[in-house]
Amino acid sequence: MGQIPPWVSSVLATFTAWCNSHLRKAGTQIENIDEDFRDGLKLMLLLEVISGERLPKPERGKMRVHKINNVNKALDFIASKGVKLVSIGAEEIVDGNAKMTLGMIWTIILRFAIQDISVEETSAKEGLLLWCQRKTAPYKNVNVQNFHISWKDGLAFNALIHRHRPELIEYDKLRKDDPVTNLNNAFEVAEKYLDIPKMLDAEDIVGTLRPDEKAIMTYVSCFYHAFSGAQKAETAANRICKVLAVNQENEHLMEDYEKLASDLLEWIKRTIPWLEDRSPQKTIQEMQQKLEDFRDYRRIHKPPKVQEKCQLEINFNTLQTKLRLSNRPAFMPSEGKMVSDINNSWQHLEQAEKGYEEWLLNEIRRLERLDHLAEKFRQKASIHEAWTEGKEAMLKQKDYETATLSDIKALIRKHEAFESDLAAHQDRVEQIAAIAQELNELDYYDSPSVNARCQKICDQWDVLGSLTHSRREALEKTEKQLEMIDELHLEYAKRAAPFNNWMESAMEDLQDMFIVHTIEEIEGLIAAHDQFKSTLPDADKEREAILGIQREAQRIADFNSIKLSGNNPYTSVTPQIINSKWERVQQLVPKRDHALLDEQSKQQSNEHLRRQFASQANIVGPWIQTKMEEIGRISIEMNGTLEDQLNHLKQYEQSIVDYKPNIDLLEQQHQLIQEALIFDNKHTNYTMEHIRVGWEQLLTTIARTINEVENQILTRDAKGISQEQMQEFRASFNHFDKDHGGALGPEEFKACLISLGYDVENDRQGDAEFNRIMSVVDPNNSGIVTFQAFIDFMSRETTDTDTADQVIASFKVLAGDKVRHGGVAGDGDCARGLWMLISSPPPPPPPPPTSLPRSCCESCPLTRQSTASPAWLLTRALTLSPEPWTTSPSPQHSTARATSEPGHHGGSSTGGTKRWRFLAGAKPPFGFFFPCSASTHTPTPAVPSVCRVSPGRGSQKKTQPPHHLVIVYYTDHIPMQ
Repeated sequence: MGQIPPWVSSVLATFTAWCNSHLRKAGTQIENIDEDFRDGLKLMLLLEVISGERLPKPERGKMRVHKINNVNKALDFIASKGVKLVSIGAEEIVDGNAKMTLGMIWTIILRFAIQDISVEETSAKEGLLLWCQRKTAPYKNVNVQNFHISWKDGLAFNALIHRHRPELIEYDKLRKDDPVTNLNNAFEVAEKYLDIPKMLDAEDIVGTLRPDEKAIMTYVSCFYHAFSGAQKAETAANRICKVLAVNQENEHLMEDYEKLASDLLEWIKRTIPWLEDRSPQKTIQEMQQKLEDFRDYRRIHKPPKVQEKCQLEINFNTLQTKLRLSNRPAFMPSEGKMVSDINNSWQHLEQAEKGYEEWLLNEIRRLERLDHLAEKFRQKASIHEAWTEGKEAMLKQKDYETATLSDIKALIRKHEAFESDLAAHQDRVEQIAAIAQELNELDYYDSPSVNARCQKICDQWDVLGSLTHSRREALEKTEKQLEMIDELHLEYAKRAAPFNNWMESAMEDLQDMFIVHTIEEIEGLIAAHDQFKSTLPDADKEREAILGIQREAQRIADFNSIKLSGNNPYTSVTPQIINSKWERVQQLVPKRDHALLDEQSKQQSNEHLRRQFASQANIVGPWIQTKMEEIGRISIEMNGTLEDQLNHLKQYEQSIVDYKPNIDLLEQQHQLIQEALIFDNKHTNYTMEHIRVGWEQLLTTIARTINEVENQILTRDAKGISQEQMQEFRASFNHFDKDHGGALGPEEFKACLISLGYDVENDRQGDAEFNRIMSVVDPNNSGIVTFQAFIDFMSRETTDTDTADQVIASFKVLAGDKVRHGGVAGDGDCARGLWMLISSPPPPPPPPPTSLPRSCCESCPLTRQSTASPAWLLTRALTLSPEPWTTSPSPQHSTARATSEPGHHGGSSTGGTKRWRFLAGAKPPFGFFFPCSASTHTPTPAVPSVCRVSPGRGSQKKTQPPHHLVIVYYTDHIPMQ
């Protein structure tokens, strides 16, 4: 047999150790795996040990055929377990083929040591890997992803052992940079304490770039079987303990049930006689105490017993369920302690309880009713007796004999009220008698005293009724004797009171202070005063009539010898009072006349001041408003150059300043109005405050507008923006400034950018670009973009051509990978040239174009301005297809002109003229686009003679060139003389 390869040697050691770990159980082992299995005897013995089954009897002969038959029996047994042996035959095993023997042993290991390993329905290999990953997951520096390099540092082996037998390994002391020590430690511990033979060599694993996967899997599977066997033993022990614990718990539940049932039945037996006791008590307090005891029973004593009864049923059901699940016979309580027995006793308890409560309440209600009736009788009797006290003496008095008519009427009304009160008390007397009758019927113990008190009340009631009738007749007789005089007093009072009120009101009005602000108000007061004076003659007639009624009443009293008691009982207004107030009214009328005339003169003067101020304010106010509107239009339209606009605005400002004397005149008139304390003016809607604010806004607006134009001029001069560009910016801004407020919102500003060619559409890239621009024009996040910010931004965007490197970088951004070469042509008096070659495949670098002399710029059409966006033109140039070569007449230096196509002009070269595309005619920058020769990779433009760029060789070819050269010229200045 030839030399064994290194990988076979590594696997041989592992597989030999694995086989011996099983053959030791049969009292044998192998030394050489490819020799000791050749006769088939130990191979069959190995299969019997690892499978636990018996194989056919082996043949003991020494001949080759006997060995082949024994090996075939082993291979047939392996195949019977569902294992396909591909390319492994008995002859190769008998002949000692190491590779085939190792393949057969690996098949046996897979089938009997690894195949049955499955975690979460994975394959054997994946299951073993998943088991390793779960067991080692908590350990640092361990990440099991495979069965080769994940195990090289030895930490994974140590983690597996520590996870199941932590007392065997001090994992925290292991170092990742010492793999040999780690591996030997794990191998030695596994062999010594876990009965897992050492199948791997630490130096071989560390010295191998990728350890053998089969050897690692074989060794790791031994750990799985060792630990899973221990887990099964632990599970069996736990199961036995669980069964014993369940039985013990069931015994406790049976004992608890018996004790709880006995205690509950004993309590029910003691409680029922107490609830069935129906001995009545004599007083309501005693019955209430019994009711309170019953409530304590319901609130305190019974609820715990209800819980005990419920818990008893729960324990019984739980116990029966546990016994049934454990295949144990059902629990039978002692006689009389079944759940049904307890329920029957509980129902008897509740029936007794219900009847007891009903009896208690009925007894208490009966005693309460008797006490209530007796108390009600005493209460009503006391109220009635208190009401009747002094009533007899009141009805017997003779106070009406010396009373006036008003007194008599008052006494009659008082007596009528008493009669109503007497009638109302009739019901109370009847109730008192009815209560006394009911107490007699219920055999109340104090009925005699109740009857005596009731009789006294009834007798007194009859006396009060008789006295009331007699007093009423006496009062009515006296009343008729005084009615005649009283009617006259009443008539006097009816007419004197309104007249007295009128005089008091008139005096109040005549002395009332008045404050007016307009001529109309004072004229209204004068008219009202004249109307009042016209009523004075009729008022004097009413005064004489009222005094005549009083004199007639006195005459009748004197004629009939009636002594009147004091003043008129219906009024306090005496004839003396009426005459005194009338004289006071007569004195106040002329004083009121003088005060109204003085105020009328004052209001006429104030009205003149109002009209004078209003006439001037109605001119100044509209003038200011008109000027504000004109400034708004000027700031929006802005025709002509910025200097023209600035001069026009300054002239406009001077015309506004010249109007200042009109404001000063209005201030003087307003001062006179304030001194006169005039607060309103119906002749104008303009106040001085409105005029001042409008004037200040007008001056501020024109100054701000002038400053904006000056800033635009500064921006234009500093950034090199043309007047046409500035007008274009203004036109775009004004177009989207819908409300003419001088600022754009975010959406308006986005639309303006889109109209100028910016790609800020609603996608991720467009939104990012728009947000960048907004951060520039609105750094304070105010939500608006002013025109000055817009001009600053556009000026930066249109003048960003500082260096040649920046321009080249810009070309590369636009062209992507098309740009192959680029550089600076060279400085001239007029311009500097930048060139780039766009080609595929990459050509060799072409020579740069020559410098441009000063004289070429005098009539060069490339200096013409273009309104097209330079970025658009450059992008357009880089994406255009090359055009065919054409010929045209060669223009001279003095007559160079553009061709008939927009964006093109011609030039001369040897053998004809070629067309080239004009890129960005603005200055700076401007440029043009050339096709290139395919043979020389050099530019062959048909350049106007004014530019003096020499064409390259090969310019006579008529084929379409595959390359393009873009040349951009930019200048710091272009002399135009």
